[in-house]
Amino acid sequence: VGVGLDPVAAGLSAAAPPTQDQAQGVGATGETTRIEVSAEGMSFTPSSVSVPIGNRLVIDLVNNDPSTTHDMVLGGEKTPRLGHGERAEIVIDVVTGPIEGWCTVVGHRQMGMTFTVATEGGTPPSADAESGSHGEHQGAAQDPATGAPLLTEDPPPVIQPVDASLPPAPDATVHRVTFTAQEVPLEVAPGVWQKRWTFNGTVPGPTLRGKVGDVFEITLVNDGTLGHSIDFHAGALAPDEPMRTIPPGESLVYRYTATRSGIWMYHCSTMPMSSHIAAGMTGAVIIDPEEGLAPVDREYLLVQSEVYLSSVADSAEEATEVDPVKIADEEPDLVVFNGIANQYDEQRLEAKVGERVRIWVLDSGPNRMSSFHVVGGQFDTVYHEGGYRLGGPDGPSDTAGSQVLGLLPAQGGFVELEMPEAGNYPIVSHLMLDAERGAHGFIKVVE
Repeated sequence: VGVGLDPVAAGLSAAAPPTQDQAQGVGATGETTRIEVSAEGMSFTPSSVSVPIGNRLVIDLVNNDPSTTHDMVLGGEKTPRLGHGERAEIVIDVVTGPIEGWCTVVGHRQMGMTFTVATEGGTPPSADAESGSHGEHQGAAQDPATGAPLLTEDPPPVIQPVDASLPPAPDATVHRVTFTAQEVPLEVAPGVWQKRWTFNGTVPGPTLRGKVGDVFEITLVNDGTLGHSIDFHAGALAPDEPMRTIPPGESLVYRYTATRSGIWMYHCSTMPMSSHIAAGMTGAVIIDPEEGLAPVDREYLLVQSEVYLSSVADSAEEATEVDPVKIADEEPDLVVFNGIANQYDEQRLEAKVGERVRIWVLDSGPNRMSSFHVVGGQFDTVYHEGGYRLGGPDGPSDTAGSQVLGLLPAQGGFVELEMPEAGNYPIVSHLMLDAERGAHGFIKVVE
């Protein structure tokens, strides 16, 4: 039986049930309209029903989708999330007018998973009830209690900062790793939490590194509440089976051989893909070229991505899921390096004067470009999408330099530089609005 909708938990508003005055304006007919609705793919079948005004409506919802969970909210009532083959009812005691419904799983409504109740006969009462639209929102998130910006000059410490240090490729030629899809609350800015969809409980997911010719065998286990999948750009193979969506409780094995060098994105490829990536299901695979890379003193990895908040939560317990409407409108609240805005303002990358530093950068998007820049630094080596644009295996350029590494979503590369004197060198996306949204940090250089 349908349960009352919690709009905050669902991340969406719902159509309000009829008020007492509205119900009094429509006489109950004593008749019942009953319909079975199938949830499959990204649609309800049928997607609408016509009901005489005053009838009782009973919807028997069944999930016939073998790959993921679905639910329905309608007229202030909501089913639980249903696994494959599970059923639940929504009951509207008196239909007083047209009603809009949808699946509340993140992104499913935007993919077209909606349901309409049309009415026959009578005159439905007027109402100012919420129609189920997302409502107004701003492109940059603010604390709803104070109106203050999320990113302040005196932020609280990040509880679990992500170490950007990158170890060298292991000696193994076969890499066997288990990736577990999990939905867990994580910090996305100092003191700000979101329910993230993850591989192994982190954003970004585990970084894999190997050499050309290495074999990667990934076991994906779905320990979440909806369908998930995985797509490795580092391998070339038909996607039909290894990239398929698996429902909660199932697993698959994804095996590929790395035949080309570079930094490659991986991500959940379940639709809507933008929501799964924005929720955190992404990471990097680094494949060193056959000839190897020149030794450096320090090596770091920064994965840039966006965060779309449906609420501003200051604790793990209050965290809510990604906002699919902001994703569709391309209105990120935060742009982050390694999952947390401005974390490297506090946990600064480290180097010494004259040390050679290599910084790998991957733009995981899903929507924003990156223009990676080190303020006060100049790149003498630039590697972009599998090839050198400056410098190379024979060494850095003597006189030519570069100021940014420009990346489209899913592109990556690395830069190398040496800092000439001690100080704090900001690292930013030179799309300055994104730097102000959190794509910002420092390299602390000491003598």
